[in-house]
Amino acid sequence: MPQCARVVLPEDRYFDPHPSQKAVALQLYRLVQDMPLVCPHGHIDPRLFADPEYTFPNPVEMLVTPDHYVFRMLYSQGIPLERLGIPRRDGGVVERDPRKIWQLFAEHFYLFRATPTGMWWTHMLYSVFGVTQKLSGETAQAIYDQIMAQLALPEFRPRRLYERFNIEVLCTTDAATDRLEHHRAIRASGWHGRILPTLRLDGLANMYAPDWRQHIAALAEVSGREITSYRTFVQALEERRAFFKAMGAHATDHSPVMVHIPDLSAQEVERIFQRGLKGTASTEEALLFTGHMILESARMSIEDGLIMQLHPGSYRNHNRWVYDTFGPDSGGDIPVQIEFTKALHTLLNRYGNDPRLTLIVFTLDESTYSRELAPLAGHYPALRLGPPWWFQDSFNGMIRYRQLTVDAAGFYNTVGFNDDTRSFPSIPSRHDLWRRMEANWLAGLVVRGILDLDDAAEMIQDSAYRLAKRVYQFDF
Repeated sequence: MPQCARVVLPEDRYFDPHPSQKAVALQLYRLVQDMPLVCPHGHIDPRLFADPEYTFPNPVEMLVTPDHYVFRMLYSQGIPLERLGIPRRDGGVVERDPRKIWQLFAEHFYLFRATPTGMWWTHMLYSVFGVTQKLSGETAQAIYDQIMAQLALPEFRPRRLYERFNIEVLCTTDAATDRLEHHRAIRASGWHGRILPTLRLDGLANMYAPDWRQHIAALAEVSGREITSYRTFVQALEERRAFFKAMGAHATDHSPVMVHIPDLSAQEVERIFQRGLKGTASTEEALLFTGHMILESARMSIEDGLIMQLHPGSYRNHNRWVYDTFGPDSGGDIPVQIEFTKALHTLLNRYGNDPRLTLIVFTLDESTYSRELAPLAGHYPALRLGPPWWFQDSFNGMIRYRQLTVDAAGFYNTVGFNDDTRSFPSIPSRHDLWRRMEANWLAGLVVRGILDLDDAAEMIQDSAYRLAKRVYQFDF
């Protein structure tokens, strides 16, 4: 490998430069650096674990093309997605040579300086693959060869990496109509790793989506029932929830653009549903139905015990040309301003006082933390705050998260961390960044006399491991 600049990863990285705070942060971090990883929400493909002999083909398919954090940045600098090997919907020509794609990525890796992606990647390459030199155009091929050699080894198969990463549980995100064949295969294999499904309801709940009726048809097929009314739709959905729960699911997931929970009568819901089946529902009616389904899901969660996750505020596929050419999850999702206090009023007044419901809310609009979400979570027993999500899952976003939420919500109305990633090898790096930032935040409270060291030690372990396990009910 060329003699280029070496990777420098100080043990006390990301900590405050003041010596007293840094010392306490390091002490707290060491308490949790080797604790198991609890991964309650993410997008890892379960097929990686269904076949015990599965081998990642190359570094590009393992690390670059699954990660929209990576290619959205390169696209912003004018690099066509075709050159990164992102498949076109029309089957058009894209780069197929992984070495060329890797070279292009490495030449532009400098674009990720000071970004969370740069932090994750640097730590991941070093800790997972033993890469000790900076990734650049000059070192690209040598690092590619180093990773390829390791991918050929049994210890770099997904199941072995799961064990090496000390993952205790990893949840995937699966369409409500998914037959969970990969999860079945994992269970049938007798492997001890816990890969659990999560039921994502967007396809069936988001009536404003152009393919909503296709999802209804898929639900009819998988449930073996004709869906001609809202009642039969709900019955089929309840059956799917029961199936997911039997397969180990602990949670559902909802990701509407906006949140508005209406108080509709049964007759109004049926009327909108029938118009939706005919393809004649207005945009306003579709949005009312989507909001109603969040309310309906809360009712179902009280009955079946599944944790409810709500991820609103992303304007999906903002770049229409990219969406039309490459499809969804191509880096064009953008945050929007959002409101929660009025939007959740109907749901929280109906179910927010019920101890059987756990509703975890995430946001991309940080302005809502101190103004709305933290005060709501600091009052309603059912409501919890999810960790910094997506664009806020970052060095600065984590600092702001604690600054904006702890006063009104406290610490124990939050739920720890989830990595929310499609890039499996990056999971330990993402958790490591969270643990370091939490250690530094708590150390700042200790040196200011707000906390004593014993309380901070309890809180860092809760943040790193115990909160997620408790809230998502992973006490096996």
